[in-house]
Amino acid sequence: MIAVVLCAGFATRMHPLTRDFPKPLLPVAGKPVIDYLMDQLVDLPELQTVHIVANGRFFSHFEDWHRNYIQKIHRKNFSIELCNDGATANENRLGASVDLQLVLKSASEPSRILVSAGDNIYRFSFRPLWQKFLAGRHHYIVALPERDTDNLKKTGVLELDVNGRVMRQHEKPEQPQSTWSCPPLYFLQASARSRLDEFIESSENIDAPGYFIDYLCQKEDVYAFKLNSSRLDIGSVESYQNADRLMRAELGRTK
Repeated sequence: MIAVVLCAGFATRMHPLTRDFPKPLLPVAGKPVIDYLMDQLVDLPELQTVHIVANGRFFSHFEDWHRNYIQKIHRKNFSIELCNDGATANENRLGASVDLQLVLKSASEPSRILVSAGDNIYRFSFRPLWQKFLAGRHHYIVALPERDTDNLKKTGVLELDVNGRVMRQHEKPEQPQSTWSCPPLYFLQASARSRLDEFIESSENIDAPGYFIDYLCQKEDVYAFKLNSSRLDIGSVESYQNADRLMRAELGRTK
């Protein structure tokens, strides 16, 4: 089993913070954003390798991070691999779907895959979701409740049937079709690799990974983990500052 963490964006909306520094490595409450995700991934049984896709401009930053983080891991049979997609500016970025394809093409054989963006802090445990995913044969994505229409317009929004099957995922819709938001966290069966190739061949919307998920749920069964939880999406300077304040307050209360 592998995980792919997508970190190759340039976060131009967060300049000057991210002009010369990658967003996933910004510190939140004293540790990089990506560490919150990695700490969850290390805990998952049967997950052998995490592939982190970074762009060419910030690749050296991730190499420095990798040297520091790998020293914290005491689990055997677990590795972290870095992938450089070669992009040097926002104008020549490859897009999240192509970055995912880069990793999957290098995999020796089809495998179940956990995919996540590297700029979210998830406020729920992955382990029970992972275990249910491993026990079944369907793709899964996460559905989180969101009542604020403005927030729904900035994220993926799900259409679900009565059994929790995902009928469509709408990326940043002007008219949200439900109050279920979808963070960039996907549990994919091995068949997703060939579906991704199909999608990239036929679509122009290869930047946000949600467009691929919308394609996938029209081809195969994709179900939602409906959680009464939340996540911190580091999408702007304001949301980054809010996340830092919240996590510092929480860590202060637990000391």
